Amino acid sequence: MGLGLVPLGVAFGVLVAQSGLAWWWASVFTAFVYAGSFEFLLVGLVAAVAPLATVATTALLVNLRHVFYALSFPLDRVRGRLGKAYGTFALTDEAYALTTGEQARGWPGRRILLLQLFMHLYWVGGATVGGLLGSVLPDGVTGLDFALTALFTVLALDAVRDRREDLPTPALALLSALAARVIAPGQLLPVAFALFTAALLARHLITRARNRHA
Repeated sequence: MGLGLVPLGVAFGVLVAQSGLAWWWASVFTAFVYAGSFEFLLVGLVAAVAPLATVATTALLVNLRHVFYALSFPLDRVRGRLGKAYGTFALTDEAYALTTGEQARGWPGRRILLLQLFMHLYWVGGATVGGLLGSVLPDGVTGLDFALTALFTVLALDAVRDRREDLPTPALALLSALAARVIAPGQLLPVAFALFTAALLARHLITRARNRHA
């Protein structure tokens, strides 16, 4: 997974450089923001000098899924305040997918933190190389912003295969995306995330209510 983040980071770095930003912004974004899909969106927002309120709202909607990740991420195995703080900061989709699977149930906190740290370093390193490379490449390279979507597609397919009994979740995600496409095609991603989050909350409340009456 870490090695897979290198070409993805390179794609992000090239995108940063070819968006009119200095190459070193790729290192800054990946080191201190470290939010995957939001970083790709952030490049466009920064390049367009979007209002801070727009940036904050987009960040909230795109990363709200991490609230649900925290419910089952094994942070309890990590020792020390500093370790827990970094484990929370470095909780990405990839880290969650690797640390909550069946094979990771016996992993100690040290291994979880090292996994997160190395993936972070792969991401920053790839983006830095991409930023430097993008500063010398000719303009007009297209499709780089789809790199993260491709990775998420693979992660989603793996998750569906491992948890076939939870098919309602990907079904809700698909319906949210289709509804967002109709409602607000220009803001598809944040609207889809908002709808999906609302659907998950509603399903959770309904399930809890049924369990109380059972």
